[in-house]
Amino acid sequence: MDYHFELNQAIKSQKLAKEPEISIILPCRNEEKALPLCLKKINQIIKENNLNAEIIVSDSSWDNSPNIAKSFENTRLIKHDKKGYGIAYIEGFNAAKGKYIFMADADCTYDFNEIPKFISYLKQGYDFVMGDRFAYPFEKGVMSFSHRYIGNPILSTMLRILFGTTVKDSHCGMRAITKSAYNQLKLKTPGMEYASEMVIKAVKNKLKIKELPIHYHKREGDSKLETMKDGWRHLRFMLLYSPLFLFFIPGIIAFILGISLGSWMYFGTAKIFGLTLIHHPMFIASLLTIMGYQLIFFGIFIKTYAIIHLEERSRVLKTLQRKINLESGLIFGSFLILSGIIIYLLILIKWINADFGTLNQFNNAIIALTLLSLGIQTIFSSFMLSIIGIEEK
Repeated sequence: MDYHFELNQAIKSQKLAKEPEISIILPCRNEEKALPLCLKKINQIIKENNLNAEIIVSDSSWDNSPNIAKSFENTRLIKHDKKGYGIAYIEGFNAAKGKYIFMADADCTYDFNEIPKFISYLKQGYDFVMGDRFAYPFEKGVMSFSHRYIGNPILSTMLRILFGTTVKDSHCGMRAITKSAYNQLKLKTPGMEYASEMVIKAVKNKLKIKELPIHYHKREGDSKLETMKDGWRHLRFMLLYSPLFLFFIPGIIAFILGISLGSWMYFGTAKIFGLTLIHHPMFIASLLTIMGYQLIFFGIFIKTYAIIHLEERSRVLKTLQRKINLESGLIFGSFLILSGIIIYLLILIKWINADFGTLNQFNNAIIALTLLSLGIQTIFSSFMLSIIGIEEK
């Protein structure tokens, strides 16, 4: 028994010794011009720095890129043929064996001499290391005017504002991350928005992040970027992942404006530029109130889903969930509906007493309509929140 145990331990130790410490992932889609230059340079860096590393080419090409990848040492080809920047990285990460993972585009825009520096910061205790392409002056023709001065600055600034990160170049493709940190992120997006998702989830998971200045070069071969489409992907993901700015704040503003405008018109004489507002602007007040109320619920829907199904954290919402449940929502919604019905009944009684003649109850009718709408929204939104809040086993 001792002999077999020692033999198994020896085999296990030998296997662990062969496992790469570093996985270098290159997403590849028709990069036959740049790929051999990248692989040659990376292998040179591996040898010069005595790195225990593997190279993974995550490929969806129909040119000669797969054959080129197969011809290089230390290189594994993951041929998945799925379109998408995010998908390429997800497939590459799934295949990676290293404890530390370095990622960069296979188009010669990044300097692979930076690999040891990126990995060294991971070994120092950082979870996620990113490059900053804007730290040094660009060579002529490296980046288009729209990307350099409009797209990247705006999207990076929005990401800093929405998620409280200090990352300057949120779309830099040269990054390194520990495998354990990557597993925490549970990245899912298939396209270019993967770059934003990684940064956002790194911030939300409180990863220790380091940003390093890097040089950025003109690419080899044709660019795969679709400026408007990819820019929209990033913007859309940031907004969807930030319900506070997309739903809560606009909803609260609209709700307060609606209530304020309605109160002003109901209890006082509303005048703007000398014009007296009588009845019809009450419709605007009602619309703002109902719309704002629903936007607030949409924000709660998304945040609840993120907490229950995407493992996000929110102390405020957790506290509200304990105090506000389906039953309390049904009671409050029923109260609003009953209030609206009572107002309509009072209007009906006044109309009957006036022998069904002309009746000036315009504002009261709008208030009743608004209360009925809010009550119905409350009841069905409470059911919706209960459904979303069911935890998966």
